[in-house]
Amino acid sequence: MFPIIPAGTAGASGNKGIFGFGHDGISAYVGVTNIVSNAGVVADDVAAVGTARGGPGACEYGTDTGLFWGGYAGYPLVATLNLVSNEGVVASDAAATTGLPRKGCGGCDYGGDKGIMGFGWAGVPIGNVGTTNLISNAGVVADDVTAVGNVRTNVTASEFGGDKGIFFGGYNGGAWYPETNLVSNVGVVASDVAGVGTLRYGAPGSRYGTDTCIFAFGYESVGPAGYLAVSNLVSNTGVVAADQAAVTGTARSEGGGCEYGGDKGIMGYGGTGATGCVTITNLVSTTGVVATDVAGVGTARNAAAGCAWGS
Repeated sequence: MFPIIPAGTAGASGNKGIFGFGHDGISAYVGVTNIVSNAGVVADDVAAVGTARGGPGACEYGTDTGLFWGGYAGYPLVATLNLVSNEGVVASDAAATTGLPRKGCGGCDYGGDKGIMGFGWAGVPIGNVGTTNLISNAGVVADDVTAVGNVRTNVTASEFGGDKGIFFGGYNGGAWYPETNLVSNVGVVASDVAGVGTLRYGAPGSRYGTDTCIFAFGYESVGPAGYLAVSNLVSNTGVVAADQAAVTGTARSEGGGCEYGGDKGIMGYGGTGATGCVTITNLVSTTGVVATDVAGVGTARNAAAGCAWGS
């Protein structure tokens, strides 16, 4: 284990990021991670220390640390927790003593120093769920909180408003959901809010600026587009704007998203269907503009996750 730096000694959060885990789109789950610098540069693979898996949730907690939780690599579902230190070092597996194991849940921070995981697929016979789990500023996962929103999986999430969060999209069987669920600064999840924009799942989210966030890319099954390259900005009051064309970024789904540099975001990795998985990244400016593709490094994969760390 690593020491938790007291809040009083840490600077602004979200200075660096990390992408982790996933599936190579062919046959193998992976446990590698990739550090994102405070300038948005993605480093090569760091060898896995945790169980290789796809679809974990990830979020920041404390003021400068993060974690990966859950995922899927066959049965039973993975119920492990991997903490990320304030130097970007991923710890080995730790058992999560509470919470329903699942994959495809969204994660974000709230309240300035805590995190939340929500929704996901809990395996057979349970299926998709709407439960949430609060995460303390010491990285401890609390027990399940009863669902208030539609049960669904491949949900994504992001911080907004400085101390609040939002869950975005997802699906349940043949139903795609445009709903969002706001998270208060004390971790209370609100009921469904009718969404705007294209119904989709697997659209990673990231904070940008100081109090706004963005969701980009994703997969639409109910229309002709399939894999998408659209984005939706979220205001500092949690209002989701209509679709924007995501410049010339490669359409894809189930990558990761995180902050970097304190006020910018990055989307990375993902699956593109027939062309397989990619390592591409797209930087997000302080005004929410998604930049064109940057050639990636490391293992191409989907079902990845990302979170911020560092001060």
